[in-house]
This record gives sequence, C-alpha cells and structure tokens, in this order.
Amino acid sequence: MIALARKYRPKRFSDLLVQDHVAAALRGAVAAGRVAHGYLFAGPRGVGKTTAARILAMALNCERRAAGEGEPCGECDSCTRVWTGAANLDVVELDAASNRGVDDARDLRERAMYAASAEGRHKVYIVDEAHMLTREAWNALLKILEEPPPRVVFVFATTEPQKIAQSAAPILSRLQRFDFRRIGPRAIADRLRQVVSAEELVADDEALHLIAKSADGGMRDGLSILDQVVSFGEGPVTAVRVREVLGLISDDVYGELLRLVSERDPTAVFPLVERLVDAGADLGEFVAGAGEVLRAVLLGNLGGKPEGFTEAMLALIERYRTPLPAPDVVRLLAVLSEMEPQLRASGNVRLGVELLLLRWAMMARTVELQTVIEALGKRDAGGGMRDAGSGPATPPVLRDASAGAPATPPASRIPHPDPPEKGPLTIDRLRSLWPRIVADARAKTPMLGALLQVTEVVGVEGGTVTIRLLDTNPVHAEGLERQREVLAQLVARYVPEPVRVKLQGAESRERSAPRPSRLTEEGARAERLKTLRAQDPSLNAAVDALDLELLE
Repeated sequence: MIALARKYRPKRFSDLLVQDHVAAALRGAVAAGRVAHGYLFAGPRGVGKTTAARILAMALNCERRAAGEGEPCGECDSCTRVWTGAANLDVVELDAASNRGVDDARDLRERAMYAASAEGRHKVYIVDEAHMLTREAWNALLKILEEPPPRVVFVFATTEPQKIAQSAAPILSRLQRFDFRRIGPRAIADRLRQVVSAEELVADDEALHLIAKSADGGMRDGLSILDQVVSFGEGPVTAVRVREVLGLISDDVYGELLRLVSERDPTAVFPLVERLVDAGADLGEFVAGAGEVLRAVLLGNLGGKPEGFTEAMLALIERYRTPLPAPDVVRLLAVLSEMEPQLRASGNVRLGVELLLLRWAMMARTVELQTVIEALGKRDAGGGMRDAGSGPATPPVLRDASAGAPATPPASRIPHPDPPEKGPLTIDRLRSLWPRIVADARAKTPMLGALLQVTEVVGVEGGTVTIRLLDTNPVHAEGLERQREVLAQLVARYVPEPVRVKLQGAESRERSAPRPSRLTEEGARAERLKTLRAQDPSLNAAVDALDLELLE
C-alpha cells in the first residue's frame, strides 16, 4: 500500500497548497522558455519544496505538454517516472546529507556536462538538504553555476538557507530564490478532508483539526499523521483516537488551567501537574500549548478570531475572555517568555512548570487607572453620593487588583463625628485618637496618611510624641522625617500644648546610613514611579487607597 503522503503528492503546479507565488512564477518560466539554470527553494519541512522541484522537472520534460503551456500532464511516461522517483537519465535527486563532500560535488559537476538523453529535454538535478553541503563542495559547484551547460537546471532545497549564506554566500547570487510558506491549519484540514473522501474513510472534523494543528504547517506531516491514525484501528477517525495516537493533551486540562489562573487558585496547581505526569504527558508540550491557549484568549479580547482549535477549546476560550482581560494575559505571557529559557535548561522540568503555574495563579491583576480615579471621584462627590429624597447612598465598592475582595475605603473617606475637645497629652489618649489623626493626615496629604498607616505611637514625654515605623523601608522613614512638622500640627489640634514629633531610630539610621549604591535599572524605575506619584495626587491616592501595584 502506498503511503498517503506519496499517493496524494501534487502532480501539477496548480495542486501546490499555499505556494501560489512559486507556482505562478515557475509555470510562467516554463511556458515562456525562460527557466533559470539554478534555483534555491527555502522553507519549513513538508511544505512542497522537493515536490515543486519534481513538478518543474516533469514540466520541462513532459511528452504531452502543449507549446506555450507551463503545466505537465502528469500522466505520460516521463512525468510518471519523475513523480514516482524511478530511475531517470535526465532527472537526478541527491540527498546532500549523505553526499556532501567535495568529491560528490565534482562528480555532480562532471555528470552535468553530458547532454540530456534526447533532443529538447532538460537535465534537472535536485539537491535536497542543500545546507549540508560543505564549503569545499559549494566551491566545486561555483564554476558550473556561473557558466552552466545548455538545458541544465539545478534545484537546491533547504530548510536552513542561513547556513548556505554563511558558508557559501557567492552561490546565492547565482540562484533564483523562492521562499515557501507554512501551510495553515485550515488549508491542511481542507486537504485532509478531500483525502478522507477519496479514500472512502470517515473522520470527525474535530479529529482533522487536531491532525492539522499537529502537522505544524507541513502538508506531508498532516498526511503522514492521518495515515498513522487510520492504521491504529478500525472505525471512524475520532478526536479521542487522534489524541491517543499522538499523546495530545486534552482540552479539559487547558480548561482547568484557565480556571485556576482566572480564579487565582494556586491550590489546584499541584494536582493538575500530577495529573499530567501520571498520564505521561510531555510537560514541555503542555507549556507550549498553554502559551497558545493564552494567546488565543488575548486575540479574542482584541477582536480577533482564534483558529486551529477544536469547538470545545474555542468555547473555553470564549468563556474565559472576560475573567482574563487583555492586560492580564499580556502579563501572563510575559512571565512565560521570561521563564521559557529556564524551563528548557532545567534539570527538573516538573518543578519549573509548577513554579510557572503558581506565578500565574498568584499574580495580581491590573486595574485601569482612569477607572479607579473616576470611581474615587464619584465617591467624593456630594459627600458620599446622596440621591435626592433618599438617605445616604452606599459608596461604590472598588475591587482590589491583587485579591479580588472589596477594598477598604480610605480613612479620609470614612465619615466620623466632630472632633473632641482638647485634652491632656497622654499615650493612651493619643493611641485612641491615632486613627482619627491618620484620617486627618490622609485628607490633608495623602502621602502622609499612607505612611502613618504603618506607624504606631510608642511614647509621650514632655510634649514630645515618639512614633515607630512598622516596616524597615528607608524611603518611608525619609518621608515621615520630612512630614514631622505637618504631623505635629495635626496632633496639636487635640491637645492644649505645642507638640514635637520624633521618629524612633531616626538618629541611628542617619548615623549608619549606607553610601549610595550605583543606580540600577530597577532602582531607576522605582524612582520614576515615586516621582510620578508625587506629581499626581489623584494617582497617589488611588494607589494607596486600593493597595494597587503601579506598572509602567
């Protein structure tokens, strides 16, 4: 039985899939009698390079080709011998992987000097995997390519033209180059459907789409996979059967991935990876598939239409478009791009995949800044947004970008009764008043209010209030030092005497302050964001109020 990839190999230029630019040029050259003496066919494997070279050889030597036409008949003895790869005096195919040396090139050069077997015929030499030829072999062919004998055509096919450019750049100027394109999944699936009909087989559309996607742009690979699946067992070709033969990861695994990422459920990561390992799945293939799925979600969010997926997968992509907006998906893909080299080089792929999924599941979500500022503004309007004729309106709740829970309204927005009368300055009284002072500070200077939220009162003595910073961030300490006078004025509103504010540990920090380090890219970014917050009070208030992560 002939393999499907050979049985359904194109016999005419018009049968080449997606390579219309190549087919039209070669057909026109044959019809006009202006065929070049050397061609370079470059492109991925399985897209028709060698097949196009054979069709060119068939057209040049076809016994029934009418004058002025460029297509071979595909049926005469000459066409049949070329198409089947049978012995032929005028058409010679060589594999450069096993005939790559200078002696092989000299032998080819000497054979090319002999005339074709009959008047009006061409000698065609098809050299596959041409990038495997050595520099010396190319040098041996250079002269005959510069001054070729009449009616001799060389066709070099390669998947890596850049290697030829590196080892034999002068050769490229002697050849006409044609770049073959990858074949899309839809075109491969359509062709597979024709083959299934011709073979009187039964196959699900979903199965053909899976085969087309696995073919990775190569029609030959698509036909070979179909042959493999058909040979696997009796009955219709189904998606389940294709997955079993190829070991593909099922759609529901990617559905679970989208769920745990959108719902930020890190506890589901380890069971999912365990499931993949138990099934013997290729974790590298899973990560690549996850990237494709996220890209499809991003494409859908931006108004595009994902292709090459099963109906079930398309339904999942549509379902998770809203929970995973475009900015979030971009960040997820950026993390994938960052970790891919580590995953490839890692000796523990499972751990790398688990870390990737955990980062995805625990990543904070982005919030449109303009939306946040507008929501804060609406909450400010009308002293809490009262409707006419009604009681106090409930202020709008903003969702925290990192936790998904309602954000606590900032202290400056919480209404409180009139300030109490001035009283003695004691540590207990000041601690009870501290939330009110923080709220006053936020209303006056949002930055100071945010800083005071991470402080506590630790001492009161002789009109001096000592506060302590609850974190060790030197930037926060510096900010409090600059705002000490403002804070003293706020505290003095509640006591009958002038107040001095002291930051615990400020003196020791000043004495032991490290020398400034060299500014790094991360440090420069932090400084830019700090300046941006200082220049825009609305932005600063939104970031502090909702505990948002500010991105450039």
